[in-house]
Amino acid sequence: MTNPYLAEWTTEFNLPPFADLKDEDVKPAVEAALSEGRAAIKAIADNPEAPTFANTIEALEKADATLSKVLGAFYGMAGADTNDTRDALMREFSPMLSAYSSEITANAALFQRIETLWQERENLDLTDEQQRVLMLTRRSFVRSGAKLEGADKDRMAEIKSRLATLGTQFSQNLLADEREWFMELSEDDLEGLPQFVVDAARSAGEEKGAKGPVVTLSRSLITPFLQFSPRRDLREKAFRAWAARGENGNANDNREIAREILELREERAKLLGYENFAAYKLETEMAKTPGHVRDLLMRVWAPAKEAAERDAAILSKMMVEDGVNGDLAPWDWRYYSEKRRKAEHDLDEAELKLYLQLDRMIEAAFTCANRLFGLEFEPLDVTTYHPDARAWNVTRNGKHMAVFIGDYFARGSKRSGAWCTAMRSQQKLEGDIRPIVLNVCNFAKPSKDEAALLSYDDARTLFHEFGHALHQMLSDVTYDSISGTSVARDFVELPSQLYEHWLEVPEVLEEFATHAETGAPMPRDMLERLLAAQTYDQGFATVEYVASALVDLEFHDGPAPKDPMKAQAEILAKIGMPKAITMRHATPHFAHIFSGDGYSSGYYSYMWSEVMDADAFEAFEETSPFDPAMAKRLEDNILSKGGSEDAEALYTAFRGRMPGVEALLKGRGLLAAE
Repeated sequence: MTNPYLAEWTTEFNLPPFADLKDEDVKPAVEAALSEGRAAIKAIADNPEAPTFANTIEALEKADATLSKVLGAFYGMAGADTNDTRDALMREFSPMLSAYSSEITANAALFQRIETLWQERENLDLTDEQQRVLMLTRRSFVRSGAKLEGADKDRMAEIKSRLATLGTQFSQNLLADEREWFMELSEDDLEGLPQFVVDAARSAGEEKGAKGPVVTLSRSLITPFLQFSPRRDLREKAFRAWAARGENGNANDNREIAREILELREERAKLLGYENFAAYKLETEMAKTPGHVRDLLMRVWAPAKEAAERDAAILSKMMVEDGVNGDLAPWDWRYYSEKRRKAEHDLDEAELKLYLQLDRMIEAAFTCANRLFGLEFEPLDVTTYHPDARAWNVTRNGKHMAVFIGDYFARGSKRSGAWCTAMRSQQKLEGDIRPIVLNVCNFAKPSKDEAALLSYDDARTLFHEFGHALHQMLSDVTYDSISGTSVARDFVELPSQLYEHWLEVPEVLEEFATHAETGAPMPRDMLERLLAAQTYDQGFATVEYVASALVDLEFHDGPAPKDPMKAQAEILAKIGMPKAITMRHATPHFAHIFSGDGYSSGYYSYMWSEVMDADAFEAFEETSPFDPAMAKRLEDNILSKGGSEDAEALYTAFRGRMPGVEALLKGRGLLAAE
């Protein structure tokens, strides 16, 4: 039989035939794809003809077509619906894929062909996009160690292989800790919880096979539990479990893995001639240097900390009035902040959620994309990798643009967080290839026959990930390597964070924020209170984020710490971390920076992009939120361009200049405190 991963997919839009993809077929498919890739690389390197852009760079772009096809489907499924077999396969594939990558960048004959093209680039009559792809290809080879020789070259391959293995293990340990822990609740323990939290706890209990409702470490369940449970003892127990992920002294402990990762990253950077890993990593980002990152973070840290400390004093007073002795603790903040929000803004999360139905928020995201970019979304009757995942055909003026898959509910087989990935990227080198884009979230699944309700933060997450999806769907480049979100890490969050702003547009909420039971629109006064509260508790949110970004930066901007947990404590003490707030991601569960290199020394990038997204939305506010001319400028200069030009040039083409930090501080309500 033909391996279904390797067979030609004859499904509609050439979707992966999910029902036919068996776990036992993955490894032979990967091995066959690697063999095919190695043969293609050898043919390029050994080509007796003089190097040309077509026979070297474009041939490289095509070399991994089968591997990309297999891994796009497998990793798309494995991240959202894993099992023991898939976990084991990912652990096995990590060093295999790293070794393959190292073989390519260490191939001296291949690099020489690339180097020859680079030296002759002015005489090759290349398009701007081809010039960019040549530069990025050569840079990738050099930064991967193509110029290293002998023992240094061998050591670089060992380091990359080990890092790949450790990153996979870190991620799987974290998922295991999150999957294994839950806290059973008695009926008395449910007192004071709004119905949506009770329903989510009962649904989670059913999934866990418990006798009754439970609290799990899924953010969509533990966060509202911490907001609403009047039981301080239960809040503390749940919060401590949440904060201790990856550092429980069990088989899932990530502390030693984090230490080794940091040590290997430093060695890798020094082999390439850099002072430290941050200098290496940031060289290709918009920020360029650790100093520029630190300057941004500290400009935001000072007013954020002041705001948080003012808020802490108010919450502490509320605790005293409740007869609670002791200092305000991390497991108290969300509870008292929610009570304060209700008192000051007359916003009740339980009441608000009734107007934020998942299906209506999906419809809102789609409608905004239609009004801005002319996209239309038609449900597809296809089998996906899980019953919860839904698919849509995305078109514009009748032309197929993409397949979009949304997988929104939390489950034990799904890693935490929310993300966007492309199972297939847009490119035009081998025909007009349109993308398959996947959004994955972890919203609480409702009981049967109940509408799925979101918090406002959940709805913002949905819009955020859909912004990434638009970056993929509207991509219009020739080469896969610069397609969609293949841009500088501190630029990649611009489209996603910018799209969040459309959730705040009053006319969007007026149309799509409708009551789950009555269908009535959100009352005007509630809508106004909601929008007025957008900067509420931003001291807390900014402090927990910036603290994580600073720890990430300091870990990599200097010698690797021998004891990361001690170093983390010292960094937080140095910046004066408020005692009642913790890092958003402490080291043992900081998957952004330890599950792979993606956000390592780069967690700051959300805030770097926020400087731009705040400024970019001001451009729409100066005209109108759905100004067609401004939307076209955004698509033409950013969303369609992928990585085909330098990020700063793309933003400047859209806005006419680079922004300052003021729009960000204003957007977070921190400007007055600066």
